Amino acid sequence: MDPEIGSLAGSLLLAHPSLRDPNFHRAVILMSVHDSNGAMGLVLNRPMGRTLGEFSSDFAIGPLARVPLFKGGPVEEDRLLLCAWRFHPEGSGFQLVVGLDPERAVAMVEESGMHLRAFFGYSGWTGGQLEREMKDKAWVNVSMVPNLLDLNQDETLWRALLENEDPMWKLFASEPRDPELN
Repeated sequence: MDPEIGSLAGSLLLAHPSLRDPNFHRAVILMSVHDSNGAMGLVLNRPMGRTLGEFSSDFAIGPLARVPLFKGGPVEEDRLLLCAWRFHPEGSGFQLVVGLDPERAVAMVEESGMHLRAFFGYSGWTGGQLEREMKDKAWVNVSMVPNLLDLNQDETLWRALLENEDPMWKLFASEPRDPELN
């Protein structure tokens, strides 16, 4: 891991407006792991419009039925990852658990302030790959925002976070998906 960049675990990566890769165009990624071996994160703004209960009869009745489904990234898209997080009340950080088994997820859904999501796939980078992309300015690294779950969890999330980061990004964030519509 590049000491200039440091670990990005626990932060958000926003796709740079010029990043056109369809897997990551206007993506917001919650980074869960980042070390010298590589990095892993989950795309937060690709909702599938379904819940676990609608996806599988195994979850249709029970405490996980209403957990929303998201596309977590292009790696292992057929793999379902149950994740939970909550913000610490004093705003000093958050707790993130990725890859829960269903029994542990049921226990966590009962915990105060805990939010659960299910993701198909994840975003992954090999050792040094994310550092190169950061140096190439493919990503904008932002700190976790306490009101993240109050914001729309769709394509507008990227715009809201980018505009909030710095006023200079407002122009880039408001450009249309298709530049020919500009």
